[in-house]
Amino acid sequence: MTRSKPIYLDYNATTPVEPGVVEAMAPYLHALFGNPSSAHPYGAEARAGVEQARHQLATMIGCASGEVVFTGGGTESNNMAIIGAAERAGRRGGHLIISSIEHPAVIEPCRYLERRGFEVSVVPVDTHGRVDPEDVQRAMKADTILVSVMHANNEVGTMQPVAEIAAIARRHGALMHTDAAQTAGKCELKVDELGVDMLSIAGHKLYAPKGVGALYIRSGVTLERFLHGADHEQHRRAGTENVPAIVGLGEAARLTVDEGAAGSAHMATMRSRLLHGLESALEGKAEWQLNGHPTYCLPNTLSLSVKHIEASTLLAEIQDRVALSAGAACHADRVEMSHVLQAMHVPEAFGMGTMRISTGRMTSSHEVNEAARVIAEAILRHLSKHGPCSSK
Repeated sequence: MTRSKPIYLDYNATTPVEPGVVEAMAPYLHALFGNPSSAHPYGAEARAGVEQARHQLATMIGCASGEVVFTGGGTESNNMAIIGAAERAGRRGGHLIISSIEHPAVIEPCRYLERRGFEVSVVPVDTHGRVDPEDVQRAMKADTILVSVMHANNEVGTMQPVAEIAAIARRHGALMHTDAAQTAGKCELKVDELGVDMLSIAGHKLYAPKGVGALYIRSGVTLERFLHGADHEQHRRAGTENVPAIVGLGEAARLTVDEGAAGSAHMATMRSRLLHGLESALEGKAEWQLNGHPTYCLPNTLSLSVKHIEASTLLAEIQDRVALSAGAACHADRVEMSHVLQAMHVPEAFGMGTMRISTGRMTSSHEVNEAARVIAEAILRHLSKHGPCSSK
């Protein structure tokens, strides 16, 4: 007998590929196999697929098609934006600003630039994980060339005041970049409303394949080339385009536009239903807290911290029934919390018991009801059998 797979509630880690996306990609894996740079009809067919996808993505984020560059994923998009902007402007200044809860795909390029002699300022977040624009204002310098603050955090779901921060950057003559990997497909995403110069998208967070992404680059912004080779992607990114994956990303963007607010509403309903189930089961039996902003947050994300449990151990016990992510690990002599929870000053006793639960388009009421039951039972069983996880 085939064992059923666990309930999937880790959509912030990756999403399944939409059936319609697979269908759109299929011809480009077979008959439409041409190189989009080729002048003959095979190349023209492939090139048409890429340009259609560019238009579809541009429609989703509200920009011109020529402002969309396809990449190998969100990490490459972030690197291209940050390193490209820094190296292009290096002669006139070398200061960058990021937040303390950025994804490693932003933090690591900045560390690389620090080794190259650039200066990076890290602005804090409050206990909800939100940046105060005034802290960005105070961090600005005469030689600030770039501010990069994520649109929404992948762990706790807090959304940032990107438009306010972008306005500050613009007044100081600096570029503004935002990593929007988590908001694409969950919230409306329009570059003019955000006021950004660059915006990164990861395909596999948007029900498209892994290994494809995009970078919005506002018209007039010039980046130092990140990959060197032939003149693909409007002379901005060398390398033959991954046509099937790009077509898939374009179709995923089209489906997002067609779906409108309904998808976000469904995710929010599933999140609320799951939270209600957990609240009912844990009331008076466990100490717990939610992490993230109560208002400015993704519709699908639930960061739950339970006092005196070891989340990684608990989730390992239920991984055959529910698939989640842990935010910390408890060891014999220490507790390792994620840098996001540390930046938010989540107490260690709660932080070590942090679970990230994220719903998606495919999440059903039956799944969240069952998941709430399994998670709650595991928490209560863990507390009754093991007691608090010791930390020093």
